[in-house]
Amino acid sequence: MAPKTIVKPPNSPAAVGPYNHAVRFGHLLFCAGQIPIDPARGNLVSGDIKAQTERALQNLKAILDDQQLTFANVLKSTVYLTNLADFAGMNEIYSRYFTENFPARSTVQVAALPKGANVEIEVIAHF
Repeated sequence: MAPKTIVKPPNSPAAVGPYNHAVRFGHLLFCAGQIPIDPARGNLVSGDIKAQTERALQNLKAILDDQQLTFANVLKSTVYLTNLADFAGMNEIYSRYFTENFPARSTVQVAALPKGANVEIEVIAHF
């Protein structure tokens, strides 16, 4: 059995709980959900759903970059929104990162997210 490897990229914001940014297992990378935290300040970014989606995806990019992967390696994504009416704005930004051979995706509305975020995105990628 392949060992699991904990991934904690230096350019990522600190985890807001008892979890790791990602776990590598075999040929898969399981990324924890990323909310729009500015890694330099540790605060939630201000702005609309587009600004928050941009930051959440930048936080995911830092994890993927750390493992020499790109968004093209993503097999599955899950997007959590506190307001499903924000779907179009989120999707506009999301489509700038996922440009072809799209991953499978689920999008769900949730009652609340950590630190008052409006979006959280998690992915599973392959090597």
